[in-house]
Amino acid sequence: MNKKMLAVLPFALIACAGNAPVNVEPAAPPQATVKPFAETVVADFDSPWALAFLPDGRMLVTEKQGQMLLVSADGKQRQTVATITVDSAGQGALMDVVPAPDFATSQRVYFSYSAAGEGGKGVILARGRLRPDGGGQGGERLGEIEALFRASPLVEGNGHYSGRIAFAPDGRHLFFTAGERQKFTPAQDPKATLGKVLRLTLDGKPAPGNPLATKGFDPAVWSYGHRNLLGLAFDAKGNLWEQEMGPKGGDEVNLILPGRNYGWPNASNGSHYDGRDIPDHKPGDGYEAPKVWWNPVISPGGLMIYSGKLFPQWQGDAFIGGLSSKSLVRVDLNGTNAAKGDQWNMGARIRDVAQGPDGAIWLLEDGGESQGRLIKLTPTS
Repeated sequence: MNKKMLAVLPFALIACAGNAPVNVEPAAPPQATVKPFAETVVADFDSPWALAFLPDGRMLVTEKQGQMLLVSADGKQRQTVATITVDSAGQGALMDVVPAPDFATSQRVYFSYSAAGEGGKGVILARGRLRPDGGGQGGERLGEIEALFRASPLVEGNGHYSGRIAFAPDGRHLFFTAGERQKFTPAQDPKATLGKVLRLTLDGKPAPGNPLATKGFDPAVWSYGHRNLLGLAFDAKGNLWEQEMGPKGGDEVNLILPGRNYGWPNASNGSHYDGRDIPDHKPGDGYEAPKVWWNPVISPGGLMIYSGKLFPQWQGDAFIGGLSSKSLVRVDLNGTNAAKGDQWNMGARIRDVAQGPDGAIWLLEDGGESQGRLIKLTPTS
């Protein structure tokens, strides 16, 4: 049975198809009809992409057209602290935003965006410093903005920028995702940084000791063979988890290990959009297989690993925003293993997921078919 046929079968039938366990999608729990959380709409934005909490409970929110907003903890006040020149066509945007590990003293904020340059477009990692506005208007602004890293090569097209940021637990390095820009082969090209997880210094340079630097790869590369990496997060034990969009089927959650090849475009549990087959992940093929995958897809957006106290039953689990699936997805993480958990219908495309200071779960709607709302989830009992 081919994957095009599998894509239209219910989960239970998919779970019975085939013989090799790595190629059989685990049966998903039924989509939950009763949500164990209350939803409170806190604010509304214009096509937001990411949010991050500052130590004092305020939030930074990025919008597709290039605005970075500083939002009060209750969502009632906001100000634009920076307007970044971005190429926002297609999937382009002002994308991720993450405060530096030492934000309390440095006031530094790291962010990513898509931009056009000589020969095409690409994703950029940048940083700035959040300071009081010196113009006499009060409030704050993001100044001292500098581009730290540009994924290469620049190519034409408007898709698969990725651009997610995660700081290493020791705060000395950062990991950055660069999508393969819908060009397929750069993901396997050792000289390109497209289709890769990159490990950088805090100044955006290739981190010393990266595993492939002596094997002909760009020295920034940590892992390769990726497609569109839209979620990246460390768990409490220091494991690095990543989720990415597959093609027609085959959305993935991966445990990122140094130097490993994750297979794209040579292996995927999905198929090309035109129906052409892609070899499935299978033992011995030389590629790192996903820990969890979906067919039909969920179209994963942001990724968060929960560590709060409001939902103690979910501590250590991963939460993923579903775009086309309009869902919030929970994945059970157990050490270096993962399994599907709950999937709740949220009625709108969910672009990002974050944990608030009190342990509440916060969602950003995509702002396409939805309103771009910021929603706070708290326990119902």
